[in-house]
Amino acid sequence: MKPGLHVGREERIEITVTEEMFAAFEGEVIHPVYSTVAMTYHMEWVSRKIILPFLEDYEEGMGASVKLKHLAASPLGSIVTVKAILIEIRENVVLTEVTAENSLGLIGRGEVMQVILPKEKIMEKLKQASS
Repeated sequence: MKPGLHVGREERIEITVTEEMFAAFEGEVIHPVYSTVAMTYHMEWVSRKIILPFLEDYEEGMGASVKLKHLAASPLGSIVTVKAILIEIRENVVLTEVTAENSLGLIGRGEVMQVILPKEKIMEKLKQASS
């Protein structure tokens, strides 16, 4: 990794809840609100933004784990701010604390772990998985 990545680094994204983000299974909307699946996606995305400027050309990040508590609903059209703060770096492992908030307050919190690996090693793992 390139130098400069440090504990305390923050990134954030702001999204507007759309129907595609609703809680649904097999095409059937269960609740017309921001889903846990969508929140997970956005928490991984904002955590990825933490590492992107520091990846070497030969490196890539892979998600290793997500811990998430979905605390409150966020309806269609509401604005959700998802923030990641880097809390730990161990060798090639990066851990972020993530939160999601809307105008009423905290709606989700958790942690995202990413592993930084050479792209070549990732390709080897993918080949093994498809064998």
